[in-house]
Amino acid sequence: MEREADINVVGGSLLPCSTDPVTGFFRDGCCATSPEDIGSHTVCAIVTAEFLAFSASAGNDLSTPRLQWGFAGLAPGDRWCVCAARWLEAYEAGCAPPVVLGATHARAVEIVGIDALLAHAEQAVE
Repeated sequence: MEREADINVVGGSLLPCSTDPVTGFFRDGCCATSPEDIGSHTVCAIVTAEFLAFSASAGNDLSTPRLQWGFAGLAPGDRWCVCAARWLEAYEAGCAPPVVLGATHARAVEIVGIDALLAHAEQAVE
């Protein structure tokens, strides 16, 4: 798989999102992307109970362990590379989780406006 340039939404090097649990399309802890990443797993979110419930109701249960895939399930406070379109849906529904700008890939802005991401920034760029 060919990887995109690993640049974050504020123009710096893409920082890791989470290695516990291990996240990302490449399962390397980063929200890096490539043409094969149809879902654009580019937004590093700090998941909330409200977002997890929203995602489950939209057909993607991120809380339930799927041990056959090595997935222990997410809990509020975990960082996870979420699909940009799902984050946008949650934003439009009023339940978008905070994002880590330094760990959110620049390609996310093709789907989510930078103003929405900035408004939900959890912390200053690391």
